[in-house]
Amino acid sequence: MALDLYHVKGEAGKVGTPGAPILSFQLLVNAVSGKITGHAEITHGGLPPPNEPISISNLTGHLSQLGEPPNHHVVTLKGTYVQSFPPPAIGEILEHFHATLSVDGHWNGHGSFTYGSHTVNNVPVKKLP
Repeated sequence: MALDLYHVKGEAGKVGTPGAPILSFQLLVNAVSGKITGHAEITHGGLPPPNEPISISNLTGHLSQLGEPPNHHVVTLKGTYVQSFPPPAIGEILEHFHATLSVDGHWNGHGSFTYGSHTVNNVPVKKLP
């Protein structure tokens, strides 16, 4: 029996590459409607501040199934995050986040994501325990 609602924890990026942007995500997926909600964080491969994690708490998206089994899915995600200006500037702006992931039924595959003016293309995606 398939679950109508399930949780997925995963990451996208070149893990282990110093300075590489890594997208970590936790999603709640409605398998019937394809709707996704959750949150994500972007880190930069262990770099010190000002490369602090970017928190995307209002993540929404959609899961689309392509073809017959073995299951292949396209996941689209979007959200926003607050970006503070580096000193000596004062203030912050609302930046946009978008991701497209191509994953199998186990949530492993490849994807791309954009945050602010940065784009990360064709990186591995894997499900975490």
